[in-house]
Amino acid sequence: MRAMKSALLLGLSGLAACAPVVPEESGGTPDSLAVTGDQTAVQSAALSAMKKQFPSWFANIQPFRMIGNAGQSVYFVGTEGLGMYFIPTSAGHIVIDGGMPGQGQLVWDNIRQLGYDPADVKILLNSHAHFDHSGGLAELKQLTGAKLLASEGDRSALEGGFYLGSEDDASMGAAPVKVDRIIADGEVVKLGDVALTARLTPGHTRGCTSWTMDVEQDGRSYKTLFFCSASVAANRLIGPPQYEGIVEDYRKTFALTRDWKPDVFLSNHPQFFGMAAKQEKLAAGDPLAFVNDSEFSVFIAKMEQAFEAALEKQTLKHNAIMGE
Repeated sequence: MRAMKSALLLGLSGLAACAPVVPEESGGTPDSLAVTGDQTAVQSAALSAMKKQFPSWFANIQPFRMIGNAGQSVYFVGTEGLGMYFIPTSAGHIVIDGGMPGQGQLVWDNIRQLGYDPADVKILLNSHAHFDHSGGLAELKQLTGAKLLASEGDRSALEGGFYLGSEDDASMGAAPVKVDRIIADGEVVKLGDVALTARLTPGHTRGCTSWTMDVEQDGRSYKTLFFCSASVAANRLIGPPQYEGIVEDYRKTFALTRDWKPDVFLSNHPQFFGMAAKQEKLAAGDPLAFVNDSEFSVFIAKMEQAFEAALEKQTLKHNAIMGE
């Protein structure tokens, strides 16, 4: 019991840091893997604690269309604090991220509430393999029969159901889910009249994947970005690092994204892009409430500053411990 409590506390501290600051066959593992009773108990306790510590992650909101014409749109189907996205097409539908463990059904229900058949979802995409975004994927995959596409960097964590670098902490785990197709940087995923481009933006996880697509509304096209993340969260940057090369990956991502200017900036935590205020503007009659091509550059600059500060802090702490 003491070991279980320690694992839970470690997981909670990690998730607190994760809270926002501002088809080919792959072989691989089966869709469901055995989970021990101890692991299930730890994950259940962690989930209960998360509901108390981060209630917005579990607060239901009405699904709604964010931008796009009726024939090509982006819909929000997540919770107040977790971003999950639904993109309908003429040949089936796409979902980005699955939220927390147990929220696959919520996404299913929200899609149905929008008037679409969730059984027509053909593709599941994942921003990154942390359980507040990948936790519901196994359930969604079982419900829809859709194929999961993800990067090679996050494949082991998704299929193993663990937080890379903290594999022994069951409180940070999720239901294992098989990756059906590996996507590479710059690869275009097409379904019907929709095309999404994968951009690998590692650091937050080894395979952190952002997605871009063009969305048409009222005769104009808007470049839309679903950004993975660039926060340090629970990651160890040194001593030992969460994974080898993590610091270089963060800096590579900051260099890559520094000049990005998407018309629409979305992410897996709505607070990152101020969704609540924009939703109010949308409800008040502004169809372009989510359009702001200067917003992302400000956000990513803050993320880079926060990363450098975290690296300095961890380095100082590590050096102090090693010098004792």
